[in-house]
Amino acid sequence: MKLTSRLNALPFDDLDGRTAVLAEIFGRPVPGSLSILPPFYCDYGLGTSFGERVFINQGCFLLDYGGITIGDRVLIGPRVTLSTAGHPVELDERYDFITHAPIVIEDDVWIGAAATVTPGVTIGRGSVVGAGAVVAHDVPPLSVVTAPGAVVRKRLRPAAPATS
Repeated sequence: MKLTSRLNALPFDDLDGRTAVLAEIFGRPVPGSLSILPPFYCDYGLGTSFGERVFINQGCFLLDYGGITIGDRVLIGPRVTLSTAGHPVELDERYDFITHAPIVIEDDVWIGAAATVTPGVTIGRGSVVGAGAVVAHDVPPLSVVTAPGAVVRKRLRPAAPATS
């Protein structure tokens, strides 16, 4: 997070400085064709890999503790969140540990503004994720997915009474 803070403070036209800081964030040189517009936020960095000609617009969050693989020619709109980590759903376990699963974005995918991709999701080659969508299941290749709506999928059991 210290490195993303440094990245976001660079002058917009300092492409060499941006490339150098991105290599530090991701722990290895990034493709010369990678374009990430600041501000950009990442919680780990070492879990992300990029293909060629990837474009990431402003205000994106990559929470990559569980690993993010981004293929060639991927377009990621502004304010997109790719989150590989979470907490257990059950209240009794929620604060005990972090869960995580990788995200894979195959070649030629376009993710629209303010979409969220959750842990364990693969977005198939050539697909489009509509703006504001919440993607919690794999997307088959050459598909268009949309919908920001919330759906009750499961009822949780109440927590055990707290003890002092």
